[in-house]
Amino acid sequence: MIQTLLESLNQKELTETSCTIEIQAAFILSSLATFFGGLIILFIFRIILKISRNWQSVKGPRGILELFSSRRIEANPLRKLYFHGVFRERIEMLLSAQTFVGQVLVILVFVLSIGSLVIYFINSMDPVRRCSAYEDKIVHVDLSFNAFFSFYFGLRFWAAEDKIKFWLEMNSIVDIFTIPPTFISYYLKSNWLGLRFLRALRLLELPKILQILQVIKTSNSVKLSKLMSIVISTWFTAAGFLHLVENSGDPWLNGRNSQTMSYFESIYLVTATMSTVGFGDVVAKTSLGRIFIVFFTLGSLILFANYIPEMVELFSTRKKYTKPYESVRGKKFIVVCGNITVDSVTAFLRNFLNRKAGEINIEIVFLGEVPPSVELETLLKCHSSCTTFVCGTALRCEDLKRAAVENAEACLILANPFCSDFHAEDNSNIMRVISIKNYYPQTRVIIQILQSQNKVFLSKIPNWNWSTGDNIICFAELKLGFIAQGCLVPGLCTFLTTLFIEQNQKVFPKHPWQKYFLNGLKNKILTQRLSNDFVGMTFPQVSRICFVKMHLMLIAIQHKPLFHNCCTLILNPSSQVRLNKDTLGFFIAESSKDVKRAFFYCSNCHRDVQTPELIGKCSCKSRSRQQLTAPTIMVIDTSMNKNKRTNVSEFHMSSGIPTSVSREIYTSLSREVHTSSSRETHTSVSREQGSSVTIANTRFIPNDPGDNDDMLDSSGMFHWCRSVPLEKVVLKRTDKTKHEFRNHIVACVFGDDHCTLVGLRNFVMPLRASNYTRQELKDIVFIGALEYFQREWRFLRNFPKIHIMPGSALYTGDLQAVNIEECSMCVILATPYKPLSSQILVDTETIMATLNIQSLRVICPASVSSKPDVKTTSTFAGYEGKARYQQIPILTELKNPANIHFIEQMGGLDGTIKGTSLHLSTSFSTGAVFSGNFLDSLLATSFYNYHVLELLQMLVTGGINSQLEHYLVKEKPYETNEGYAALLSGRTRCKLGLLSLDQTILSDIKPRKTFGQLFCGSLDNFGILCVGLYRMMDDEEHDQERKRGVRDHQAGQ
Repeated sequence: MIQTLLESLNQKELTETSCTIEIQAAFILSSLATFFGGLIILFIFRIILKISRNWQSVKGPRGILELFSSRRIEANPLRKLYFHGVFRERIEMLLSAQTFVGQVLVILVFVLSIGSLVIYFINSMDPVRRCSAYEDKIVHVDLSFNAFFSFYFGLRFWAAEDKIKFWLEMNSIVDIFTIPPTFISYYLKSNWLGLRFLRALRLLELPKILQILQVIKTSNSVKLSKLMSIVISTWFTAAGFLHLVENSGDPWLNGRNSQTMSYFESIYLVTATMSTVGFGDVVAKTSLGRIFIVFFTLGSLILFANYIPEMVELFSTRKKYTKPYESVRGKKFIVVCGNITVDSVTAFLRNFLNRKAGEINIEIVFLGEVPPSVELETLLKCHSSCTTFVCGTALRCEDLKRAAVENAEACLILANPFCSDFHAEDNSNIMRVISIKNYYPQTRVIIQILQSQNKVFLSKIPNWNWSTGDNIICFAELKLGFIAQGCLVPGLCTFLTTLFIEQNQKVFPKHPWQKYFLNGLKNKILTQRLSNDFVGMTFPQVSRICFVKMHLMLIAIQHKPLFHNCCTLILNPSSQVRLNKDTLGFFIAESSKDVKRAFFYCSNCHRDVQTPELIGKCSCKSRSRQQLTAPTIMVIDTSMNKNKRTNVSEFHMSSGIPTSVSREIYTSLSREVHTSSSRETHTSVSREQGSSVTIANTRFIPNDPGDNDDMLDSSGMFHWCRSVPLEKVVLKRTDKTKHEFRNHIVACVFGDDHCTLVGLRNFVMPLRASNYTRQELKDIVFIGALEYFQREWRFLRNFPKIHIMPGSALYTGDLQAVNIEECSMCVILATPYKPLSSQILVDTETIMATLNIQSLRVICPASVSSKPDVKTTSTFAGYEGKARYQQIPILTELKNPANIHFIEQMGGLDGTIKGTSLHLSTSFSTGAVFSGNFLDSLLATSFYNYHVLELLQMLVTGGINSQLEHYLVKEKPYETNEGYAALLSGRTRCKLGLLSLDQTILSDIKPRKTFGQLFCGSLDNFGILCVGLYRMMDDEEHDQERKRGVRDHQAGQ
């Protein structure tokens, strides 16, 4: 073919003839006539067909007309023959490029179109007003190409559903204006350039061809090829039009104003126009050319301003984010993948980098599946010293290699808690874990999971290893566990949350309770190896020394029995447990520097030291030997804590605090209950008196496992019962007298038969922990749509004392039917995720339900205290001589923490720190509001110190740890062959609870004017570990009803 083109160039002088106006008009009019004539014919047939639909007698013409119609007539035999036949289906398959032959056909059409465009470029070197003679061999080649285009055009026309729409398509217009002139040249025995430059528009098919050939695979390369094809095709087409009109001149002037302009000069003029430069050396002289330049300049401004910068950005981004990360030996880094968005990265960086100067020496490599957006790129530039972005996916080994996962300290996988399909999100993250473990089994993986039932798949991965730091952060399990503990111990969810929230906002407290609360925010959970001088001592002895001498609160230890290899985390162990060497302790303290005192403590050197700051590394021989054998702390800082605790749960470590605690209720960790009378006092909760539930570990002998009244699950950690049909637990409003609930828990759920499951099993399990007796279990009444509970019931049917009231928390009649005025706590769970236009509206139903329940008032009979000097802690108490009211205790879950101001306004709470976040609000500090947004911080906490996450999981889930994960998926009663010791150990584990300082066993502690005296007295006398205070706010003269409404939550009544 190339040789033919070269030979034809040598014969140009012999084959070129002058092209008159009539010949040029014949070429152009043939295309115009074909286009408009065919369009008119199609419209006529469409109109005739529409008219003929009402002619029932006409049968034959309708079959012919149907060929040109977009409508379907089922009874037409011709349609069944042609349009539903095998031949037409084959044509559609060919044109769609779904088969190999179809792909070859599409590629061949594109290649021949480019060949026809090359022929146009060759012919454009001749003057436009000259015609090539028919003896020119190039004309025959071009004629054969157009004959094939005609065949392809016919196939497309035949397969088109709507003929008129097909006629107006871009590719059809190109064929109509380029094919007919070729056949006219055969008739006139001469060839003219004409409108053949329109073949350049076929370049728009370039991305499709490249995808068929698998040259481009990524979204960026596809987008780049589309942009380039648009720019190049527009460039060549505009140059071809200018080349035609400038060389031909204006028709009404018979071409007198024409100028000689080569195709290259036309491209140069178009380029100068598109770039808005306009040198002026080459200009349009014809009227048509200038009119075209006017409109093309406006279009090129949009084209050049939008497409060219985007193409440059795609070029630079592809090189910038596809380069492999170069790990430097000795420099630590982590890889973060999964849900990489602006919001998730912002939250992660805020928590992960929220440390003191000099402590951050780890670089973060984000492995994102798509290039970063402008907002995310700006965020990464602000942290360019410690962040790197690599474009790729954790599901491909090539991308994991580029991110150097094998050299990373850990791989963290972020989940999207706002997705519409939790199950699909968890599955995708689990697949990422499998891919990472297959690529490099030793990689430490920390993953966020949304639903607890999906955790079992991770533990089955062959290379999953809990002991090396692999960890799971389950949002549903932890969030609902926090809320459940808030039902058992009012304010406990706030107490625990404050230990993991980092508060950096500068605030100025206006009231004393705010000052104490902000001081409590400084504390967090830290771990430290204990001094070997504590070996052989009991936990109460060590805890007392740490509190008195070091101002540290030791709450748990990691105990390793002498004849066992596994370590067990024990909360407030009994005096029977004695410390071994290198015991890991869990502290509540302000800084990692403070907990170092427990490691450096020496019984010889520090026995008489009274100032905690003086306890440091000593120089005695015994201490020196110990320093050589004692391992260093694994991870000191627990990241992301502090924040919140307005329930004036404060952490005063000093024994000289002058604050009176005579009327306060505190959170306690208790191992045993000494008398049956005190135990009875703890289990009966009255809102008229300042008593509370004590979390005690009674050492009793379990009942016969065959007795359904006291059965446990296979792990021995939770109460169990035989499966109960849903119909037996459904309540009716008309049968209120049959179910008079007292001291129960009401849970309001907003869900339907299509929404994502909340996972109520995670809410019920802590409330059915086996360290409570069957008599201590509170009834749980769920209010919501019955269709939703039908989906959840298979996870709840084996837990005792569960009831369901079909209805809504927005309807007062449903609330009164479950005797809500007598409940110990009413929980309002957040609405399952729904796509909304505004994040403010995600808590609409929750806020409205809170308003509805807060409007209820319960009148309480007046009672006289047996002790005139002791004030009651009732919820709402009016002035003397007036009826007293109490408000129903509520715990509201908010998905959007910014909506806290709605709760604050409804409660009319005073003393709120204005302009602050949820964790500094009065509602949160009183334990009335909870939000799970702080769970993002646990990812960083788990990386720095996974022991802290294990402790938190044990506190909020009822004692679950990594060893028990595989038991929780089973649904069978406790079997006697599991071992009596395991059952007894589970049932005697520590409890969390509230104890009033008056009229309980703690009333005998003397003196108790300070928190230090109370801590030592309860620990020495009863083995109870007091970890915080939950007390009334300031005794000021305000609106008593509102004031005491806040006190109700704080007093735990």
